[in-house]
Amino acid sequence: MNILILTYGTRGDVQPYIALGQGLKRGGHCVTVSTSSRFSGAIEAAGLHYAYMNDGMLTLLDTPEDQGVLEDTNNIFQVVKRTLGLLKKVGPIQRALADESWEAAQQSQPDMIVFHPKAFTAPDIAEKLGIPVAMALVVPGLVPTAEYPNMMLPRLKLGGWYNKLSYSFVNLLIGLSVAKHARTWRQENNLPKAKSFSLLQTHDGTAIPVIHGFSKLVVSRPDDWPRTASICGYWYTEDGEDYEPTPELSAFLAEGLPPVYVGFGSMTGRDPERLASMVIEALQGAGVRGVLATGWGGIKIKTLPQSITAVDQVPHSWLFSRVRGVVHHGGAGTTAAALRAGKPSIVIPFFGDQPFWGDRVHTLNAGSAPIPLKRLTVDRLQAAIEEITTDQNMIDDAEALGMRLREEDGVENAIATIESLAGVPNQALQRTSR
Repeated sequence: MNILILTYGTRGDVQPYIALGQGLKRGGHCVTVSTSSRFSGAIEAAGLHYAYMNDGMLTLLDTPEDQGVLEDTNNIFQVVKRTLGLLKKVGPIQRALADESWEAAQQSQPDMIVFHPKAFTAPDIAEKLGIPVAMALVVPGLVPTAEYPNMMLPRLKLGGWYNKLSYSFVNLLIGLSVAKHARTWRQENNLPKAKSFSLLQTHDGTAIPVIHGFSKLVVSRPDDWPRTASICGYWYTEDGEDYEPTPELSAFLAEGLPPVYVGFGSMTGRDPERLASMVIEALQGAGVRGVLATGWGGIKIKTLPQSITAVDQVPHSWLFSRVRGVVHHGGAGTTAAALRAGKPSIVIPFFGDQPFWGDRVHTLNAGSAPIPLKRLTVDRLQAAIEEITTDQNMIDDAEALGMRLREEDGVENAIATIESLAGVPNQALQRTSR
């Protein structure tokens, strides 16, 4: 099959889909990944075809000012206010993404589309082409359940009615952001007018299958999910197998006890220099060595003591196995990598799904209680670092969970589901018998 993967967002919204694409390619499929142009090199290096999307949305997130707009979104009224405030900026970008998604489909001529919710016209494009479509998510963020509220909203103990309502609220916000662009695209491409906008249903009400790329060991499947929603396990790239560290990093890792990793991906907050200063002081106060990742966005560093080294971008699958613990923002991808490595975490959530993953890590005793960025202090971070490096029960529980996660094959499970949805259910059986 020709399979088109449409995704958009930060590295955590792209890397798992590259892993999925690589697995599909190993299974004999031709895969095109369409996403922000800044990831074109990574996609082509993974042996997959790339189709263009603009970089506009991510450019907005590169600035501390626009990241600050999104912080502290556990207040419902602030969620609405800030979302509406961003629409003026992102509207033209979203319209362009709709057109670029269609261009990617015309270029790749897919037999099936697998999409991230930010590629919101994917169901319409699939309808236009008369092909199957499936949503692929690395977070449990859209399929309603009474068991817990949507991860974007507060975990109020109001019962199942509130939990289910929270998903309707988030889906309403998504509709406010993108529905008009989807309607315009359908009209321009001579498709029937949809009764309402939903990423979970086609225009005629047929349920869209949702494939989740995380582990049931971390988030169990709710009993009230529809049969069309599945959990497959994490989707990892094996980018650490061929990685060669710099001589400086190799020497640092060899010269003392394993360090604690600190990195926040593309997150910076309003004051990156202050964040870096707090991290350095907390590491020194706890008496542990540290590896600070600057990377894309990240934290800004002026000078470092000898007990701390800085790196740009190092594969998590390589580095996390060589550290004592991981301090991070709670992005789905980084959380998964830390859990799979079996290392205790400290999650410092900025916004979005990050508080949810911080709570999950703590509940599983695979890390300390999360510290929201707004409440971060040197003393709190130092105490958490001391906890994850000395609490033997936590260290043992994190390692035990990591061992179980490393036995899963989420990519293979997802491929079997995709092939079944496309009408080729015997592919997986044939592949495993080769």
